[in-house]
This record gives sequence, structure tokens and C-alpha cells, in this order.
Amino acid sequence: MTGTDTAVLREMRWWDIDSVLELERDLFPEDAWSRGMFWSELAHSRGPGATRRYVVAEEGDRIVGYAGLSATGAEADGGSAPVADVQTIAVTRDYWGTGLGSRLLTELLRAATAFECAEVLLECRVDNVRAQKLYERYGFETIGVRRGYYQPGNVDALVMRLTDPSTTVNPANPVTGNGNGVQGTEIHG
Repeated sequence: MTGTDTAVLREMRWWDIDSVLELERDLFPEDAWSRGMFWSELAHSRGPGATRRYVVAEEGDRIVGYAGLSATGAEADGGSAPVADVQTIAVTRDYWGTGLGSRLLTELLRAATAFECAEVLLECRVDNVRAQKLYERYGFETIGVRRGYYQPGNVDALVMRLTDPSTTVNPANPVTGNGNGVQGTEIHG
């Protein structure tokens, strides 16, 4: 298993929700998203008014990871440029350390650039050091803490920000291949 080499990234669709929910419940048992949350996000991911980008990583007929991003119309500091928010990134345990999380994050940063976002925000559990290190490699910086953000466990979240996602490159794992590396429709159509 090489994970990063053989898993195919493609647009998440409604028929992926059951597999994604299975992985979600395994990885985030206390604060897993519901079916309705994924449906709601996917409802905003297609067409000319799309404000979301969700992808899955598929190895054969198995989903081994997924990620999602939303874009809003106003900068966090009151400016006019859109801001992106990483909603979720997950990789099945047997693919940890393969670079698949980096590929998923790279795709989300491409989407943020396509949405013309000036910055990308995210929340990360304070006890998820693996994810924090990934985000830091991409240039995310901690800008605050949300106390008790993850419920019902009452776990704090670090708020992290990346300015100008269009200039971010992962030097340890450059993306090669067909350009965007993701099968599916364009973000806006």
C-alpha cells in the first residue's frame, strides 16, 4: 500500500456519504458529522454559485480519505476578499503517514485559490498534534483558541490561519500528474 501514489482524488458526491460517514464515525466518534451535515455541504458544492469543495480519496472501491472547504464572501478582518474555512480532513488510519492528508489539503488550498480567497482558516483539536504539524508545514499559524469547541468531549480547538493560499506549496510532497490531480467537475460548474 502506498496511499499517496495509488489513491485517486475525486469530487465527493451524494453516493459517497455512507462510506464517508463510516470513516467519520471511526475517526471522530465523539464529534462525528451527521448525514444531514454532509448533505447540506454537498448541496452547496456544485453549479455557478458553489461555495464548497468536497473531495474523497478512493483506493479501488474503498474511500480512504475525504476533505472539505467552504468559502465565504468577506474577509475575517472586515475586508472584501473571500475567506475559506477548512471544514474537515480525514484519512483512514492505515493511510496515516502516506502523504494522503497532504494531497487532500493541497486540493483544498487549490479550491481556496479558485474561490479567490485571501486566507484560509481552520479549527484543529488541541490534542491532534499530527494534524497541527501538517497545517504548520503548509504555513498555517495559530491565531487563537476556541474553548470547549469539540463537544461532547469539551476539547479546545486551535484556530489556525494561512494567508494567501495561492503561494503555498508543500515542498516535501509536490503534486504531479494531470494538473489538478482531482477527477470531477470544476468548482464553479
